[in-house]
Amino acid sequence: MTHLRDDGTAVMVDVSHKAVTTRQATAVGTVHTTAEVMALLGSGGLPKGDALAVARVAGIMAAKKTPELVALCHPLPLSKVTVDFELGAGAVTVLATVKTLGVTGVEMEALTAVSVASLNVYDMIKAVDKHAVISGIQVLAKSGGKSGDWAVDPAGGHGAAPAPAPERGTA
Repeated sequence: MTHLRDDGTAVMVDVSHKAVTTRQATAVGTVHTTAEVMALLGSGGLPKGDALAVARVAGIMAAKKTPELVALCHPLPLSKVTVDFELGAGAVTVLATVKTLGVTGVEMEALTAVSVASLNVYDMIKAVDKHAVISGIQVLAKSGGKSGDWAVDPAGGHGAAPAPAPERGTA
């Protein structure tokens, strides 16, 4: 399949011939910040309020809006979207899982959920850390469809581990 016609112009792929299957994808991203901000985040002490609650709802909403944001994505009937957070010493890991019963996968919806949830975490903490960094957004696993199941290999290989934390700016 291609998103290009013979003349090179973009087109939404025709997926009408594909089988309807249960499809699921999980994506991850990380918001790097300071230990002080993590303490505020964990205690609910941020000036803007409960960052994780806001980010969770924003990520779910974003997954539902993916075809409006990513040019050639098909609109899909999403049956489940979860956005979860793991708090570390100096970072928040954002995990999103999206599920559908359809003819095409939900990797873009999972990536969009993680991206927008991460942006919302950043927005909620920027008053106390203007140098926070978002990194490592990637698909961790997918299932369903003709290509079958796939997951990141924790032992190595392409996309096997999130990128290391970039150096934080000083400006």
